[in-house]
Amino acid sequence: MSTLAIKTDERVKNVSFTEDTISVDLMDGRTIVVPLVWYPRLLNGTIEQLTKWEVCGGGYGIHWEDLDEDLSTEGMLRGAPAPIKSRAIS
Repeated sequence: MSTLAIKTDERVKNVSFTEDTISVDLMDGRTIVVPLVWYPRLLNGTIEQLTKWEVCGGGYGIHWEDLDEDLSTEGMLRGAPAPIKSRAIS
C-alpha cells in the first residue's frame, strides 16, 4: 500500500488585497490570508503602491519598493506580524 506524498511549494504565485487583508497564493495551491494591520506600511499604502510588488528571495519573498517593505511566505505562514520598530529617545 503506497501513501500519497503531498509536495509543498511555498513560493509566491500571486498577491492580492481586500480593504482589510493581504492574500498570497502559493505555488502549491494554498493561500495565506492575513490582516493588513499586521503590516502598517502596507496598510498605509495606496492601491497603486500595493499592486507594485515583486517576487524576491528565490520566490519565497515579496518586495514593495515604493513602501520599503519585504515579507516572506515563511513569516506569513508562521503568523508573524511586522516587528514594531522602537524609536531612539533623545
